[in-house]
Amino acid sequence: MIAYDIIKRPVISEKSMGMTGDKKYTFIVDKNADKLQIKAAIEEIFEVEVEKVNTMNYDGRKKRVGKYVGKTASFKKAIVQLSESSKEIEIFGA
Repeated sequence: MIAYDIIKRPVISEKSMGMTGDKKYTFIVDKNADKLQIKAAIEEIFEVEVEKVNTMNYDGRKKRVGKYVGKTASFKKAIVQLSESSKEIEIFGA
């Protein structure tokens, strides 16, 4: 897999932005990617040193609009801890 296929988009939320002070960044990633692939992709794209990767799988939730019932897409989220000597990722900066 190519690095840009593994990392889909950053998660911009109040909680994830609060973790950037501890050099923790949150991304939506490919569901089939493992921690080693995620680590290699982050290091390649942003030229930083990754210390630790935590992943979470989320199932789609049921949604209803009127009488129609559907389901949101399932996804995988990764929280990436950078090493102390590493620089910050620019897309999360102010």
